[in-house]
Amino acid sequence: MLILIMVAAVLLLLLLIMKFRVHAFVALIIVSLLTALATGIPADKILPTLLSGFGNTLAAVALLVGLGAMIGRLLEITGGAKVLADTLINKFGEQKAPFALGVASLLFGFPIFFDAGLVVMLPIIFSVAKQFGGSTLRYALPAAGAFAVMHAFLPPHPGPVASGDILGANMGLLVIIGLICAIPTWYIAAYLFGIYSGKKIKLELPKAFLNDNAISEMAVQNPPSFNHVLLILLLPICLILLDTGLNTLSVAKVIDGSQPWVAGLRLLGKTPIALLITLIVAIFLLKDQRSYEQIEKICDNALGPICAIVLVTGAGGMFGGVLRASGIGNELSAMLSDTGLPVIVAAFIIALALRVAQGSATVALTTASALIAPTVAATSGLSQFDLCFIVIAIASGATALSHVNDSGFWLVSRFLEMDEKTTLKTWTVMETLIGVVGFTIAGIGSILL
Repeated sequence: MLILIMVAAVLLLLLLIMKFRVHAFVALIIVSLLTALATGIPADKILPTLLSGFGNTLAAVALLVGLGAMIGRLLEITGGAKVLADTLINKFGEQKAPFALGVASLLFGFPIFFDAGLVVMLPIIFSVAKQFGGSTLRYALPAAGAFAVMHAFLPPHPGPVASGDILGANMGLLVIIGLICAIPTWYIAAYLFGIYSGKKIKLELPKAFLNDNAISEMAVQNPPSFNHVLLILLLPICLILLDTGLNTLSVAKVIDGSQPWVAGLRLLGKTPIALLITLIVAIFLLKDQRSYEQIEKICDNALGPICAIVLVTGAGGMFGGVLRASGIGNELSAMLSDTGLPVIVAAFIIALALRVAQGSATVALTTASALIAPTVAATSGLSQFDLCFIVIAIASGATALSHVNDSGFWLVSRFLEMDEKTTLKTWTVMETLIGVVGFTIAGIGSILL
């Protein structure tokens, strides 16, 4: 009966979002409440259960997403993306221009969300395509794929943050594992496929760009230096590595982890602290491009667009809290054990099914994580490495098979001025390759580590 309730809850969630166009935040609250009632959670425990799941998820997500959005917005407004792309293209040359754009997007995609990053990079992509010639796909897909991979695999993006929090994964280690999985996934599924698609499909520059109407070259009078941009992008990763490295040395008994200096340095590497330090450094380094009043306004404006994402992620945690409290998770764990499917495979399949059904990668990530979390908790012998690889598997499933119910599908289609058939042959195939390659790497990693 509990499994039937869970299936009915997921179907109702999809029906509300897809058929009746209810916002995912509201739909998740409705489904969480009805699931709690249907599973017999005492009436006086329902609201505390809902609030606990919502609040615990927000505590982890809001800090990381908010700080990451501020850093990304500062780099965006001050012209950091263009500086990064121009420098890398000059270094790699004309033949490697798609590779340079992809690397720039990987770096820039660490703090900034997929849609915002793509919109900022598109004028640069089109300018490079106009300068060097060839199909626009040759330049656009490696960059778009880089943003898609970073958005799905790495904190501080909301999907992996929520998934990691729900499953109990260490955020610092998740950043490292995410990077290890993201780079080869991008190279195979986005860069190589982008070069292949550019040879097979001739896509002209969008008329909107050529007419200089909807999209125009960004004009930044006093952009930051390449070294400053690179420092801002690499600083949080280096700080997080500091925490992870010291923890590894402590476990290996190379150093005494109880020493105050070790604890202090590890604190600097905790993901929220690392992002806070990076934001402060970014404000200091970019003060020549904008006044402090302008920087304050940029940071304030960065928080508005992420509100819906943060709330949806929190509501996904609420749904997960109900599933745990109701006992549905234990039933699902027993059912998956009977099928013989490894947890990582089941996680990928659940996320993929949710992605195909309702389109949103973030909703698929959070909901699949909530569904699989009790099974993960009941499975003995899972290390922190295993938890991180399960998060990547869920992210891979939530990325694959993007089609007409995904906003990213239409964003790419309209900006590149592709018809639906061409978008399915390019964007959908690339997203599916990202999912398959990412899951394969995560599966191999879970076996080896």
